Amino acid sequence: MSRIGRKPIVIPAGVEVAVNGNEITVKGPKGTLNSKFHPLMTVKVEGAEIVVTRPNDEKEARSLHGLTRTNIANMVEGVVKGFEKKLEVKGVGYRVQKQGKDLVMNLGYSHQVIMSENEDIQIEAPDATTIIIKGIDKQKVGQFAAEVREKRPPEPYKGKGIMYAGERIIRKEGKAGKGKK
Repeated sequence: MSRIGRKPIVIPAGVEVAVNGNEITVKGPKGTLNSKFHPLMTVKVEGAEIVVTRPNDEKEARSLHGLTRTNIANMVEGVVKGFEKKLEVKGVGYRVQKQGKDLVMNLGYSHQVIMSENEDIQIEAPDATTIIIKGIDKQKVGQFAAEVREKRPPEPYKGKGIMYAGERIIRKEGKAGKGKK
């Protein structure tokens, strides 16, 4: 049995969970999330817990068991607490600012890079070198953060670019100059 898949998901107070066929809806104080899960999995709401079970021990069923349980647990956590990713901008002249619903980034290009928040994602820029991306859907928050980081990924020689908070960039030594023989 999957150790993760076996664990029941505790439903916190103020959260409603509805299972309809192979679709689950989780409604909480921060919003509502809908998701479909694989028809092989069985999801039941038993009291104040969600239980995910699998029909057999075939490889596909085993691999889907923990995944389905984790995705549902992330939905429950998202509607209660939400998720956030923090990005740092490093480099001379690199800066970010929030203008209305747009994130305006100066990243060393001849133009400004502009990304807009949508109904699922909120962007904050507390200072010129920090970006905070918030939302209730973990996958969408991570995807949006990856798209922002993609605009100027960190480079290994000077360490400039957009990186996740706490990310270590392995630095490389530059090209060796003309040495004496």
